Amino acid sequence: MAVGQPAPLSRDAPIRRRQGAAAMATDYVRFIEGVSKHDVGFAGGKGANLGEMRRANLPVPEAFVVTTKAYTSFAMMHRLDERLRERLEGIDVDDLESLERGARAVRRMVEAGKLPEDVAREVVAAYARLGEECGERKVRVAVRSSATMEDLREASFAGQQVSVLNVRGEAQLLAALRRCWASLYTARATFYRVKRGFGSRPIATAVVVQRQVMSEKAGVGFTIHPTTGDRDRMVIEAVFGQGEEIVSGRIAPDTFVLEKGTGTVLERRIVSKKEMKKARVRGSGLVSAKVPPRLRNRSVLTDAELKALWALGRRLEEHYEFPQDFEWAIEGRTAYLVQTRAVTVTAKGGRNEAVGGVPILSGLGASPGVGSGRVKLVTGQGDFSSVGRGDVLVTRMTTPDFVPLMAKTSAIVTDEGGMTSHAAIVSRELGVPCVVGTSKATAVLKEGMLVSVDGSRGLIFSGRVSQAPRPAPGEGTEVSRRVETKTKVYMNLGVPEKIKDYSKIPFDGIGLMRVEFIIASYIREHPLRLVETRREGVFVDRLAEGIATVAREIRPRPLVVRFSDFKTNEYRELQGGERYEEPESNPMIGWRGVSRYISPDYTEAFRMELRAVRKVREEMGLSNVWVMLPFVRTTWEVERCLRLMEESGLKRGPDFKVWLMAEVPSMVFLAEEFAGLCDGFSVGSNDLTQLTLGIDRDSARLGRMGYFDERNEAVKRAIKMLIEGAHKAGRTVSICGQAPSVYPEFTEYLVSLGIDSVSVNPDSVVKTRELIHALESKGAQRSPV
Repeated sequence: MAVGQPAPLSRDAPIRRRQGAAAMATDYVRFIEGVSKHDVGFAGGKGANLGEMRRANLPVPEAFVVTTKAYTSFAMMHRLDERLRERLEGIDVDDLESLERGARAVRRMVEAGKLPEDVAREVVAAYARLGEECGERKVRVAVRSSATMEDLREASFAGQQVSVLNVRGEAQLLAALRRCWASLYTARATFYRVKRGFGSRPIATAVVVQRQVMSEKAGVGFTIHPTTGDRDRMVIEAVFGQGEEIVSGRIAPDTFVLEKGTGTVLERRIVSKKEMKKARVRGSGLVSAKVPPRLRNRSVLTDAELKALWALGRRLEEHYEFPQDFEWAIEGRTAYLVQTRAVTVTAKGGRNEAVGGVPILSGLGASPGVGSGRVKLVTGQGDFSSVGRGDVLVTRMTTPDFVPLMAKTSAIVTDEGGMTSHAAIVSRELGVPCVVGTSKATAVLKEGMLVSVDGSRGLIFSGRVSQAPRPAPGEGTEVSRRVETKTKVYMNLGVPEKIKDYSKIPFDGIGLMRVEFIIASYIREHPLRLVETRREGVFVDRLAEGIATVAREIRPRPLVVRFSDFKTNEYRELQGGERYEEPESNPMIGWRGVSRYISPDYTEAFRMELRAVRKVREEMGLSNVWVMLPFVRTTWEVERCLRLMEESGLKRGPDFKVWLMAEVPSMVFLAEEFAGLCDGFSVGSNDLTQLTLGIDRDSARLGRMGYFDERNEAVKRAIKMLIEGAHKAGRTVSICGQAPSVYPEFTEYLVSLGIDSVSVNPDSVVKTRELIHALESKGAQRSPV
């Protein structure tokens, strides 16, 4: 069919059932007939989904997968781990030019490396079988990386996975295979994996080898509106020729918005199309070509083609039971599906959230997304009432009493703080864009200025950007079909009411509930003032109701309540606080956590928290509530705290677990001794990092310099020691710091150590669960408990 020629379209390709495909199922090669969505571990995301679509009788071009084991064999043969270290030894990670030179040398090493004979033999044999099935001895193929952690944040290393198109012949195929493997070692990937301590094991990836569709038209489709999150809409984008340019975003496509239920076209956006990409008829690769003048302003797709693609999209979503982002290509009279993956709709939703122009201020991007509004400068509680919904909150640093304001703003900007500061942690939980550590936001940004905040890149721009409206609470929250994992995936929570918005997120429980929000927002007074004025009931009832709100919603899943962990400067902000709190020069390592609970000056206030927990468990019947002690330093203080708990009717038992937060290095060294006093540990990676490396985690300057990093080898070794000691004593280990929410490769490391659970921010639960599922599917080793 000539380019642009309208024609009836078959919705189902003539799928060839490959005879003997099962016989080609080896350690190194699998044809997609023998692959399903559960095989991400050896086939990668692309390969697993191609196999799943083929099983569902959807039109998928013939293909086979070179498995992750083939790459592992190649890496071991060439001692890649050792040679990577040698190549990058002495390179300053801040010297990007040198780092890129080192990474380039590694890529060349991979591209030039000889394949193990058995791998090469099986790949060549599979290629020959593919040619037989397609009726062409040297069939043209597309060779694509298929990462086992594909589409999870940073796991595919910022889109550096490679597709080599229109490959023909055995030599070109093997070269393309090595090129896909080499794409793992970009400068950025190398930075994270080697210089940050994650280069001790090769990163296994699969590669898909698929018959090249010689498409006249191609594009992408979404079975949900990718910008607004509207589940009643389907969006299809189309270009002439090959679809790589649209996927990469280099050319503007025609865009069609359809009603999902009927296929009715609601919107058409037809653009002028001057160039397209076509597969070379002679030779390999793609070539640029001019779109014929008569077609440049004509719709790429006919109504019949739109209807066929709409029908395929519906079948995809019905099969996966979840919205899909799919790539398609039309060859002759057939529309093929060449890739699909789940759509994750986030609070900001859009595909192109980054703001353009020249920024007026920069800092650390702490919570992703883009928010626009009028600046409201807040220097203290006296300014709280001036902040309205949709304003941009600008302040020196937030504290727990800021949370009600933060929840209604369009964005947050602070002078101070790092990636684990209060502003960063809470804004991520609330889904509000945030930039911290700007140093001078309160000086540069003036009251009433209209600004846009890019929380992904840490940039602030003048004026308002065009963006999708911010959804109401709960809309657009990341959801997914549940995938089962051995490692439990818990969620962090601070605002009790938000639990209803997160009801569809597949978490196994709440691994960290912070009570500070309840105290700062609903109680507001210093606990000791309530004791002194004999109004303990106010504290107990309000705290109990806040905890119960969450416990009811998630039962029978566990809710781990962390007792209050305000620092002295934060307690001073509560009403009456100055009377009870002495100023400290370094509150971060001052009178906090268990040391406060057992102090005669504070014990009566702590007893109110204990009464609230007992009320929730006994009077309200919510026995899924457990507790956690924060900032533990010594065994003797834990013993005294447990006695206080028992005096208040809270004793460890089969249905009442007591966890200790592992934030102070002393717990790492004495893990077995502490294990006798608890049922489990939860790593507070923020504090453990600052105390291991001697870094103030709120220091914006040190944060910008790259000092605060939970992936530091010393921190990793500390966590390993803790897990080994805890498991030896038969205790579980979790983690509730920010690291697993931000760095998927850190989660991979934890799973390899056999951690029992991870607790992450709501926006990271689905990604983390999918990552762990992929890791466990490919056989990540777990330590015995």
